[in-house]
Amino acid sequence: MKLPISALRKSLMTLLVVSLFSVGAIAQNLKVTGKVTDSKTGEGLPGVSVIVKGTTNGVATDIYGAYSINAPKGATLVFSFVGYTPFDAKVGGATLNVQLTEAAKAIDEVVVIGYGTVKKSDATGAVQAVGSKDFNKGAISTPQQLLSGKSAGVVITSEGGRAGSATKIRIRGESSLNASSNPLVVIDGIPMSSDDLNAVNPNDIESFTILKDAASTAIYGSRATTGVIMITTKKGRADSKLSVAYNGSSSISYLPKTIDVLNGDEYRALIKDLAAKKVAGVNDQAVKRLGSANTDWQDEVYRTAFSTDQNIAIQGSYKGYPYRVSYGYRDENGVLKGDNYKRNSLAVSFNPSFLNDYLKLTVNARGSKQAINYSEQDAVGAAIAYDPTQVIRDNSKYGGYFTWTNLSDANANGSNNSNGQPNPIGVSNPVSLINQTDNTGDIYKFIGNAQVDYKFHFLPELKATVNAALDYTESHYVDNAPNDAAWTYRGGIGRINNSNKTNRNELFEIYLNYNKTIGNHAFDATAGYSDQWFWYRGRDFDASSVKVNRDNIISKNESYLLSFFGRLNYTFLERYYLSATVRADGSSKFYSGGRWGQFPSVAVGWKINKEEFLANTIVNELKLRASWGITGQQAGIGEYGYIPYWTISEPSAAYQFGDKFVNTYRPAAYDEKLKWETTTTYNIGTDFGIFNNRVSGSVDVYLRKTEDLLSEIPIAAGTNFSNYLITNVGDMENKGIDFSLNLRPIQQKDLNWSVSYNINYNKNEITKLTKFDDPNFQGIEKGGISGGNGNQVQVLRVGSPIYSYQVFQQVYNPKTGMPIEGLYVDRTGKGGSVSADNSNKYLYKQPNPTVSMGISSALQYKNWDLSFAGRVYLDNYVYNNVASDRATYASVYNQSGYLNNVPTAVNKTKFSAPQYWSDFYVENGSFFRMDNISLGYSFNKLFTEKLSGKITASVNNAFVITNYSGLDPEVSGGIDNSIYPRPRIFTLGLNINFK
Repeated sequence: MKLPISALRKSLMTLLVVSLFSVGAIAQNLKVTGKVTDSKTGEGLPGVSVIVKGTTNGVATDIYGAYSINAPKGATLVFSFVGYTPFDAKVGGATLNVQLTEAAKAIDEVVVIGYGTVKKSDATGAVQAVGSKDFNKGAISTPQQLLSGKSAGVVITSEGGRAGSATKIRIRGESSLNASSNPLVVIDGIPMSSDDLNAVNPNDIESFTILKDAASTAIYGSRATTGVIMITTKKGRADSKLSVAYNGSSSISYLPKTIDVLNGDEYRALIKDLAAKKVAGVNDQAVKRLGSANTDWQDEVYRTAFSTDQNIAIQGSYKGYPYRVSYGYRDENGVLKGDNYKRNSLAVSFNPSFLNDYLKLTVNARGSKQAINYSEQDAVGAAIAYDPTQVIRDNSKYGGYFTWTNLSDANANGSNNSNGQPNPIGVSNPVSLINQTDNTGDIYKFIGNAQVDYKFHFLPELKATVNAALDYTESHYVDNAPNDAAWTYRGGIGRINNSNKTNRNELFEIYLNYNKTIGNHAFDATAGYSDQWFWYRGRDFDASSVKVNRDNIISKNESYLLSFFGRLNYTFLERYYLSATVRADGSSKFYSGGRWGQFPSVAVGWKINKEEFLANTIVNELKLRASWGITGQQAGIGEYGYIPYWTISEPSAAYQFGDKFVNTYRPAAYDEKLKWETTTTYNIGTDFGIFNNRVSGSVDVYLRKTEDLLSEIPIAAGTNFSNYLITNVGDMENKGIDFSLNLRPIQQKDLNWSVSYNINYNKNEITKLTKFDDPNFQGIEKGGISGGNGNQVQVLRVGSPIYSYQVFQQVYNPKTGMPIEGLYVDRTGKGGSVSADNSNKYLYKQPNPTVSMGISSALQYKNWDLSFAGRVYLDNYVYNNVASDRATYASVYNQSGYLNNVPTAVNKTKFSAPQYWSDFYVENGSFFRMDNISLGYSFNKLFTEKLSGKITASVNNAFVITNYSGLDPEVSGGIDNSIYPRPRIFTLGLNINFK
């Protein structure tokens, strides 16, 4: 149901319009232009903050150091930039050029926070900014890749090496069970409905701001439990000169490693040996079905891939109105044949000022089309398992591809007859999976907003802001295969799965900001209202079944979020800080009695370096911070979980009328008391800088306690309309330490070197899982694996980290050191066959890293620069499902007649049958990954002084150091089951600027 908001919205809009036209006397300002340069090199400094002292009126210099600002004659402009001493200069005329020198006030950069900005040195919360100069280099296809490894406690894991693949982001650990643990992403003031940022061109991003603790996130109370990532995109500058920037690259990708499996000769020898020994059911018939080829199936489905990325941006000022227009084209080929991702993106920003900067308008619009060929991901696992003795093609009726058929269709001598009926459980030919599948999609995305900022003429310290935004996504997918594909042949009509989806996220916000300094007291107050509407419509067509037509299955849902928020920042003597926020959110996802949640926070700060006892010391920055706050969570669950409703049943539940089948509906499980999940966060931190900030950093200690977890739990039969229910049950906590360190060991005119390092320690623990204490409750099984039906190796249990592995403790042969098949430690004391006793399983390790680190370095000598960025994850464990499911002798032959290859890892165990719950397969996945190494050469003049640029050569995924025996230790969710391998990418890039 929609919350009553229209009347309030109209009233607030009327108030704003009246205020806009209540124009008093307009101060006579000058338009001041100039350039900010480095005092040593004379080069322009981009991104320098230029603010009229005592006001919130400010701009930033463009990429050449130029700026333009309206200011009263005689006013003071404050120039500040990270790594340089702030400089004050009085306005005496229309031109004002300044030089900045490196010094102690480096931390005084302005960072974007919720509904405003703040100097980094004045922030009381755990806030970290990552600017464009710190971004990861090389083949970057998604915004998340720019940020990976750059912030303590921010763990970014890509979901494999597929072109345009998504990533999983976690800030200070997992924070929920069934609700989303993804951070809230805010782009140019637009809270997004998803953290999938593929539609955003990374070349359009100016900076990230990561809000980690409740003091900084509570202003976004709803959905802020998991942290907030704020993205600021590039805007036009107030420079009247036209500038054009081109940024292009070409890259080549290849797989440095594949799964080590038996080749054709080794496999023939193995089958014959097992048949002679009568092991694992392998018989003479299996020997007869062997082929004579030596096919490397992984080599057949993978390739060396070429990709290109082209971007052009035009920015300038038309009649004093700044603008920026950019276009980007990315054509990325994955290493799996057929895998392709194309993105066309267009971004426009327009940010003029009127009435001597009393009225500002900001318009951002970005659209994209993503065309994706997913190829057939099942080919990844099939290439590991398919019999290497068979040929790719044999002129069969299944598109000409070799296909396993039923034994009844085999020749008398037991060999395969590829024109018989396909074996229904046999693995499909990997090459045919790719070539006979049409698995493609188109995604159209629009993100745009219009924001009006007005400083009241009768009270310039008071500013009103109205922001209206739209986030719109339309997608179309097909997953089809022809009639003669072996895996669809039995149905007789091929495979036809199509879907169309539309998502809308509309936002309206209005808020007031009052900023005033009275003597030693500074006040910055914000109060506002937000209204957000989420709407979804989807249509699926599934003709994979002959009798059931799902053409008219349409799903719809919508939800609303209504919010009121406020914040007060108070500063005394520019050294003592107090910040308080509160947000009230009403969500249509919860019942009326639990719909509204209140999310307050309080933070204090003390700039110790401002005290006299630290004057004239090596300490340039020393600030203590402490905060407490509550945030909420409602993302990731259904829209109607608190009301009874009916949903369409599975095709198998269709009811037959004559020769037609009609889909039925069934009641869905619901909890009429569903309410907010809440998290209370405590944070104590310090920021420091010494030796003119050549050594700087921060330390934070935090504790996050989540209550009323939105969790899916098993329920007694007959108590609801399902065996499982989403409800509020359980508590969880995360506690840990963030540490960041920035070093500038060398700072000279021609030689500069900077090093950054961050580390996070996070301990996660489930503290409650039931509404009432139940000492006999063994938790909720999770973590489905390949092999068997419904096998799970993870569990949610009180006292343990989320998704801990639940396995048997393997017993090893003391002489050979090899695991003994089916023999496990008796942890129950019962004796007998402990392998069949589920209570004998124990909790062993967890998939998420306890320690995560990031390290980067940038060395510059004259026009040359060399940089690298890497990550370390420690104490993250991986369940090697590839080995547990495939590296056994039993998997090589099925009595129905087909053969499977096995990884060479079978020699580590020599197991006859799978031992899915052996802790032998839970491996230490700790790793050090060198994400990027980049070498660049900059030229300040090319043919003419108006042309400058840079040439860059880089390698992504340069190397990985790990003891994990599988393909890659970086596994989302901790279960390694034929993941799409990550390629190594070499890139050559060119950047050209014209002005």
